[in-house]
Amino acid sequence: MAKQNLTELSDSDLLELLDETKDELLNLRFQIVTGQLDNNQRIGVVRRDVARIKTELRMREINAAEAQAQGAE
Repeated sequence: MAKQNLTELSDSDLLELLDETKDELLNLRFQIVTGQLDNNQRIGVVRRDVARIKTELRMREINAAEAQAQGAE
């Protein structure tokens, strides 16, 4: 994943990026099992990317719930 600001992406773009990143992680895992992966550090980078995307999605979910709760008061 290129260094990009996740806060600037829409929810649908984030979900698409999450799917792509998970697919990349799956491919990397297959490569490591078959002995084709040269750069083992790439797995850690991709795992952190997945975590960053999930964190951003969860923060948006929490903010939306708080805004809805304040609007109901």
